[in-house]
Amino acid sequence: MDFMYYPQPLSDLIIAFSRLPGIGPKTAGRLAFYLLEHSQDAEELATAIKAALANIKQCSVCGNYTETDPCKICSSERRDKSVLCIVEQPRDVVSLEKTGEYKGLYHVLHGVLSPMEGVGPDQLNLSGLFQRLEGVKEVIMAINPSVEGEATALYIAKLIKPAGIKVTRIAHGLPVGGDLEYADEVTIARALEGRRQL
Repeated sequence: MDFMYYPQPLSDLIIAFSRLPGIGPKTAGRLAFYLLEHSQDAEELATAIKAALANIKQCSVCGNYTETDPCKICSSERRDKSVLCIVEQPRDVVSLEKTGEYKGLYHVLHGVLSPMEGVGPDQLNLSGLFQRLEGVKEVIMAINPSVEGEATALYIAKLIKPAGIKVTRIAHGLPVGGDLEYADEVTIARALEGRRQL
């Protein structure tokens, strides 16, 4: 997209939108023009973004996004504290919760191992994981079935197994290369039911 024809603030807005995942230059331009033509929507969007940035933080226990610390799941007395489900991203917690099948706790990694992108164990939320294993009988790996996801699951399993904890992996009811975020509740529920030990 040729930005020399646009005023600088409009060019900056289009560039900012195009940095978002799944937004190309044409869509970014459409979004920018829409917001200029609908100022109330633009104000509401700006307010929502500011509020989210100001009020949402990572749970100090599991790493999920939350308004309160610890999050509602970690602080709930109704959750099964003997089962811990490890996921890649906070949106994966939502996908699993929507099934209504899982009643344990979570641990959010905020990524997967990817040496090609410079993501090693130190870049993942692993430091608090091993402190949470006391009383845990099973760790479920609900990491996306990608090459990086498989490598991450095997790496974590190798570190956890010496503690005598059962380590399972959700079944591949999800397509290889697919994301939990896009799977339906039935597929995720079947994947949870068919998990296997690593």
